[in-house]
Amino acid sequence: MKQVEPVGEENLVAALREKDEKVLKLVYRQHYGTITNMVMNNGGSLQEAKDVYQDAVIVLYEKLQDHQFELNCLIKTFLYSVSRNIWLKQLKVRRKFEGTISDNDEDAGSLWDQSMDKEDQYQAMNLALEALGEPCSTIMRDFYIHKSSMEEITEKFGYTNSDNAKNQKYKCLKRLKKLFFSYYNNEGYDQQ
Repeated sequence: MKQVEPVGEENLVAALREKDEKVLKLVYRQHYGTITNMVMNNGGSLQEAKDVYQDAVIVLYEKLQDHQFELNCLIKTFLYSVSRNIWLKQLKVRRKFEGTISDNDEDAGSLWDQSMDKEDQYQAMNLALEALGEPCSTIMRDFYIHKSSMEEITEKFGYTNSDNAKNQKYKCLKRLKKLFFSYYNNEGYDQQ
């Protein structure tokens, strides 16, 4: 009889914690294309992309062996973030050893760094919003992204008045900021 593979993030994480090699291979296959495309679309070769992804999977696997570690995002998000950071480090090292940079290249490098910083901020915010949980995640998205009024949020979540909703939003915002800076400063996970 064929063994049924675990379904759902929690089951996958539990199986990885138990060193289930079939699940490890399944997770590896599931996200391989996304990560290799990201590296190759940012100046990497297929071999470099494979190496980066392999390193990220090892980081995930080793982290999950520590039962104190809590995965507060999707496996795909974790692997993408770790892979991206590994690749950015490799690009920085590569740039250091490519010699001097002309004035025009410095401007391009500066724009690239600014672009990467914005991307880092965006990725950190996505991770923070995922880790924030409900109802905070929805309140933050409704207020800041969808521009919902406090009255609309009060009604949607059943708060007795808009002051209660504002207090909840404030508490959520404090937690979101803490999570954001944790991820942005690479404290949300350790890549080494």
